[in-house]
Amino acid sequence: MKVKPLSDRVLIKIQESETKTAGGIIIPQTAQEKTQTGVVVAVGTDADVIKVKENDKVMYDKYAGTQIKIDGTEHLIVKMADILAVIE
Repeated sequence: MKVKPLSDRVLIKIQESETKTAGGIIIPQTAQEKTQTGVVVAVGTDADVIKVKENDKVMYDKYAGTQIKIDGTEHLIVKMADILAVIE
């Protein structure tokens, strides 16, 4: 399935959170925090507003967007204003 965001929306592939600590302790699913980083997969059509491009690693607002599953992988559609930073 192919998804193309509209207007000032951005499609982000959510990065999986760590399941182990550096010391090797397994973190249970209930204790894991929702990840707030991901990779931009597609951008909307409003070029004046959108400041990111495909393959940028970004940090987004914790409660932002609409979560969808594309080909079994979790994605998020967010407004450009909900993207907090580009991670380099």
